[in-house]
This record gives sequence, C-alpha cells and structure tokens, in this order.
Amino acid sequence: MALIVQKYGGTSVGSPERIKAVAERVKRWKDKGNDVVVVVSAMSGETNRLTALMNDVNPEGSCREKDVILATGEQVTIGLLSMALTGMDCPAISYTGTQVKILTDNAYSKARIKEIDSNPINEDLAEGKVVVVAGFQGVDDDGNITTLGRGGSDTTAVALAVALEADECQIYTDVDGVYTTDPRVVPEASHIPSLALEEMLEMASQGSKVLQIRAVEFAYKYNMPIRVLSSFDDDENAKSTLVTREEEVMEKVMVRGVAFNRDEAQLTISGVSDQPGVAVKILGPISDANIEVDMIVQNIGSDGSTDFTFTVHRNDYDQAKKILNQTGAELGARSCSGDDRIAKISIVGVGMRSHAGVASEMFKALADEGINIRMISTSEIKVSVVIDEKYLELATRTLHDAFDMA
Repeated sequence: MALIVQKYGGTSVGSPERIKAVAERVKRWKDKGNDVVVVVSAMSGETNRLTALMNDVNPEGSCREKDVILATGEQVTIGLLSMALTGMDCPAISYTGTQVKILTDNAYSKARIKEIDSNPINEDLAEGKVVVVAGFQGVDDDGNITTLGRGGSDTTAVALAVALEADECQIYTDVDGVYTTDPRVVPEASHIPSLALEEMLEMASQGSKVLQIRAVEFAYKYNMPIRVLSSFDDDENAKSTLVTREEEVMEKVMVRGVAFNRDEAQLTISGVSDQPGVAVKILGPISDANIEVDMIVQNIGSDGSTDFTFTVHRNDYDQAKKILNQTGAELGARSCSGDDRIAKISIVGVGMRSHAGVASEMFKALADEGINIRMISTSEIKVSVVIDEKYLELATRTLHDAFDMA
C-alpha cells in the first residue's frame, strides 16, 4: 500500500463526464489498497470566466476580493468530484485550502505556502476516505483567502505530498509526460521517460509549461518524486515521465531538452555612473514593485559609465519601464530603452557537467542560421540566450537538431 497524491488540471476535469472519468481512475487506485489524496484545478475555462466577470464589474478591484472570487472555481470541482466518488461507493470528502489550512503569506494572487496542517487529512485517510483538496488556494494568518497564481494547483499537490510524506506525487495533465521540447514547435520531439529534478527545475524556469516552477522547487527541496501522466489515457502501461533524484536517472544525456519562453521583455539603462551600489539603485525600485528580474548583463565603459540590461516578464514590462525611466532621471542616465518582443531559449541537461564545448556548439548552431544573441546566462546544466522573438521557433528546431534530440 502506498500514499499517492494525484493532481488533475482544468482540462482533466473540464466537464461532468471528465470528472466522472477522474473519479473512476481514483477509485481504481483506491481499490488497489492505496491511500489517495486528490488535488484539482477549476474546470477548464472557469478561471477565465471569473476573471472576465471581475473585469466587467471593476478591473481595478482589490487583489483580496479577486482571490475570494477566483478561489470559487476549485471549490466547485472538489464538491463535484467528491460527489462522483461517493456515487461509485468510494467514500470521499472535500476540503478547500482554508479548511485544510494551507497557510500562506498574504501576497494576494501569488501567495507562497508556509505550512500545511496534515492532521485532518491523515484522520480521513485512516477512515478509508479519499481526500479531495482544492488546488491553487490557501489562507493567510488573518484568515483571508489567498491564491497561488496560475498553475498553483501543481504547487498545492507537491506541497501536500511533502507534508503527508507521500510515496509519489502524480500530475495528470493533457500530455503523457515531458518531451525534449514542445511538440507543437518540433513534431519530432522525443518523450523523456525519466529526468532529474534539477533538470526539470531548469526546464520549468526556462519556459517549459508541463510543470509549474514553484511545484518543482518544492519537489527539488524536499526530494519528492513527481510523475507526469495523461489523464486521457486509461492504459496502466501508458507513457509517463518520472522526475526524481539525479542518481536515480540512469542515462546522463548531454542535452536533455530545449525550453523556451515567449513572455520576456528587455530593459536597458545606459550611461549611469559606474560606482558601488548602482545595481541596487536600479533594481531596488523594480523589486519594491514586486517585479521579478531574470537575466542581468552589465557593461562597463572606458569613460567610467555603465550600461545595465535586464529582463522581466512581459506582463510587467510597462510598469518596469515606467519605474526605470524615473530611476534614470534620478541617476542622470543617458537613456532608458526597452523591447517587449524578445524570447529566451535554453538547453538543459545534467550531462553538460561532464561535456565541454556545449555552449560554443549552441552559439555556432544559432549563428549558422543568422540568429543574433542579445544576452547569455549559464549554469552547470543550462545555457540560456535571449534572441528576437521572431526567430524563436527556428532557433528551437535548430538546437533540437544540433543536439540530436529527435
């Protein structure tokens, strides 16, 4: 017998028929003698519907009230799934994030989990019940409903798996695992049966949409195995991807995958004085606005001035540029500029640790296609570059071929 935490996304519970299909799958796991905890998202399209309602009423409404509204989507799903399971003679009970007490900070719309009270769930499991928990949501110290941001149900599932000391966290989605890159861009992309948590962390952070990055961070920190499966394939021997510790991944492929992110924007402040503290003067106000910075490049000129370039999420571009313009005026900068039509593309693989020349091979492949590189960032198992967005798909196919991932 094992303790399994399963997560089902919006498309997996997108209709009453799909919810019944999920219930049948959960019951099969339960009938095998396993304890099962299920985390669900809102039904497909529901979050967009609720967002549209908010925008129609008051697009400038408070973040607190927005979280109150958005959290109702998952509440509907947990009730429906629990009813479906009960109708199949499989005892089940549903919990909202508040009822479980998934305690978070008070950063509305992007809250972070602080701790989870696992006692109520353990008591229900001991009574033979399937526990169905609303993903994406929690509660702060003052009792306010909070949400974890888009994709937050993955984070809920992994955090619950860690808190419950589960044997495995299974993420059911509309794909049957992780591929070497997005098959919609490269049809020849290969399925990956297993990869290291560190590789998945890099791929998620560089734009891979299969798993939410904060979920992988949780799994990496607490060494929780994640298995990615398709909720649309009922074959018990269907393909899946197991994301686990590096030493348990048998094959150390040099480059495991190509990840990309279209949601990037670049900002540059030029001609500021090169002196201690200039970086914090530039990035401090950006951080104070709760805007995350990704890549950073600083160039020092011979005249004692510096040019400072960094990237942010495209949704934060307008706000970040406004802040940078104010900072530039205060620092006497020569100019402030930006571009929200860039993209980041990365190659990832634990095998890169023991192979020299991977970066130069990447740069040569892009150069041969006439693709200019704007920024470069590296780690032990990753090389990322910023390019013009119009070249993204060509660059993805080029690198996939260059490193023989088909």
